[in-house]
Amino acid sequence: MTAVRRDAGGAAWIAAGGVGLIAFGLCLWRLMPGVGFWDTAEFQMVLPVMGTAHPTGYPTYVLLGWLASLVLTPIGEPAFRINLLSAILVGVGAGLTVDLARRLSGSLLLGIATGLGIAVTPIVWAIGTHADPHALHFALLVTIVWLLVRWEHARRGNPLDPAARPDHPRRADRWLLAAAVVTGLSTGNHSLTLLLGPPIILYVFRVAPDTRHRRRFIAACLAAAAIPAVLVRLEMPLRAGWFRAPFVYADPSTWDGFWYVTLGQQFHGWVTNPLGDWPRRIDELTRLAGQQLGPLAPLILIAFAVTAVRLPRYALLSGSAALITCFFNSIYPDGAIDRYYIGPAFFAWTWLAVLAATVVGGLVGSLADPGVRGPGPDRARRLGSAGVLRVVAIVAAAAVLIAPSLVGLSQRARFVDRSEDRVAERWTDDVMTDLQPDAVVISWWSYSTPLWYGTIVEGRRPDILIIDDRNRVDLNLLDLDQVIDLYIAKRPVYVIRNDPAELTELAAHYTLSPLGSTTATNVFRVNPTAAAVLPADGPGR
Repeated sequence: MTAVRRDAGGAAWIAAGGVGLIAFGLCLWRLMPGVGFWDTAEFQMVLPVMGTAHPTGYPTYVLLGWLASLVLTPIGEPAFRINLLSAILVGVGAGLTVDLARRLSGSLLLGIATGLGIAVTPIVWAIGTHADPHALHFALLVTIVWLLVRWEHARRGNPLDPAARPDHPRRADRWLLAAAVVTGLSTGNHSLTLLLGPPIILYVFRVAPDTRHRRRFIAACLAAAAIPAVLVRLEMPLRAGWFRAPFVYADPSTWDGFWYVTLGQQFHGWVTNPLGDWPRRIDELTRLAGQQLGPLAPLILIAFAVTAVRLPRYALLSGSAALITCFFNSIYPDGAIDRYYIGPAFFAWTWLAVLAATVVGGLVGSLADPGVRGPGPDRARRLGSAGVLRVVAIVAAAAVLIAPSLVGLSQRARFVDRSEDRVAERWTDDVMTDLQPDAVVISWWSYSTPLWYGTIVEGRRPDILIIDDRNRVDLNLLDLDQVIDLYIAKRPVYVIRNDPAELTELAAHYTLSPLGSTTATNVFRVNPTAAAVLPADGPGR
């Protein structure tokens, strides 16, 4: 394996910055220009007003997004600014991957190829094109792993650089404390971070077995993780209580409400049989690996095996983290969402970098000692030839790593493209324009969120009331018809439904009239049936 140059730090950070800018530029190229549907619109609405998102609340993302929305105020509307934050975060993660892969492989060029490779991996590129907390999860995950590797090298020395001596343990341990702080912040962003707990513990005790006897240091690490995790979560009860935000999911100002959001209790019933249907789960994972890494996918297990031999401690960390994450995703239906596999994809890229460096070392490593002793032109000539061949081999290995991504770049760009996605924007504009004054809109999540964005963030149509399925729970309203009956005699009532069966059932009790918009075809005005029309002197709006 190529030795790490101790003076490569400056060049590495320049390269990391360059790759980060390229990753940011690629996301910007395909960036969604405005508001979206579903959770995208929710985050575009919650972050600028520092509210509370759906479980688990994502307070770290909310706080960072609120700050970014302020800093980026001159750049477009709030929805665009939150989209832009995702592009920035993917750039940060890709850039830091460069230095991590350099330290693992011993080659800056392989580090660059790895950073570019992860940046254009579809699941990573896609999260950088719109508002998504997984973009922050990616950046924080890379940061945690980078800090842990820095800690290992400071404690034990870099195995790729025999001249690099370990630092004093107490100075080295600052890297581990920093990793604990970032881990705490990351748990406040996404619960997938919790799956890193066991791998990190195994890694720490494998790198420094004496740590188990350092009770004060263990307590300091636990505090370094717990304090930021608790502090960021204070945002939820504060913004739901004393400093009420315009939008708060459920009610985290109460003890029960706080844990309902924090623990994601509404999703607990989604976990399936952990021991069932293994052939299907393995087939889906194999297919996903092929979609994300192309021709490099068959090399993943080989790359991990090589990493386990060359860098056993890093293999323990990354391999166990990838295995636990893939297992969890396979038993959690929502884990079928590709972006849940960002962590395993990131680890796979670092294994591929180690494999490439090992192949280079195996092919040309013997040329480092030309077999000629003492000074002389023959030795200098052979050493020069060995250096040239090594450079050529590294360039070739880097090219092999990045080639599939470059070949499939246009196809991947089309797959992740959100640059012309203005469907939600046009839909929201039409609905906001055509609704009657003081209307009540009974909606569901995908369409409630852009309407909330329009009313809360943009300040349009403050007269309308949007009742989502979530509100129906909070207001103790059981059925759809109960909500309709509560308002139909007082205000114009509209429903947003895509399910034909549900519309048929409603039509049996009410008269449904389409809104009349060419884009908002799922919006209907609800009126009483002819037999149930109130007399003229009945209650008005």
